[in-house]
Amino acid sequence: MTVEPVVRVAHDRAITTLTLDSPVNRNALSAALVGELADGLTRCGKDRDVRAVVLAHTGNTFCAGADLRDPPHPDALVALLRQIVELHKPVVARVTGHVRAGGLGLLGACDLAIASKEATFAFTEVRIGVAPAVISLPLLPRTDPRALARYYLTGERFDAAEAVRTGLLTATGDDVDVTLDPVLDGLRRASPQGLAETKRLLTARVLEAFDRDADALTALSAELFSSAQAREGMTAFLERRDPAWVV
Repeated sequence: MTVEPVVRVAHDRAITTLTLDSPVNRNALSAALVGELADGLTRCGKDRDVRAVVLAHTGNTFCAGADLRDPPHPDALVALLRQIVELHKPVVARVTGHVRAGGLGLLGACDLAIASKEATFAFTEVRIGVAPAVISLPLLPRTDPRALARYYLTGERFDAAEAVRTGLLTATGDDVDVTLDPVLDGLRRASPQGLAETKRLLTARVLEAFDRDADALTALSAELFSSAQAREGMTAFLERRDPAWVV
């Protein structure tokens, strides 16, 4: 039986678009999606015709976070986030839908993130008994700490304007492509060497966080996901009910 890909690839004028295409689980970070996305980024890194990468999605959800039925190993997620940060070509997120939990880690790892005004965001980890551990590697160096404290601790939903204010997004607009077009035009006008060295400057602090904290946060993530509270939280989520601790 042929297995349909969950990441689609398209190329236009030096820009390769990798589209998350797993509508059955709202583009959640399954082992398959993480693997295919990593493979796509590797090919883009080796292809001299690729100036930059756009990370897009089908459906109304950019990424719903970790796939609770087929989660990737924390090491694989760390490797994917680091791969986005280390890629010597800019990676731009194009968001027209909702982003939750681990999906926000993808946004944090991208160099630029453009979203429509309809997009919504939430760090929902605390509501299922875990913490945004691994995804903090790209997020903490790049986003407003007071805002992260609020949204990490409460799991509240926030809009695209707030995401721009906190540094999670680069820009938002009524039409995401109208907002994105001048960004892509600028990347097409930039030299490959100039882009690579400029990105190296911009990502230095993020990579320091990976070098310093990746092992500890990977271990924390694995410990939390195997805990009794996480089992209750994930079961409640799948059964569409409140977990036992809700008062």
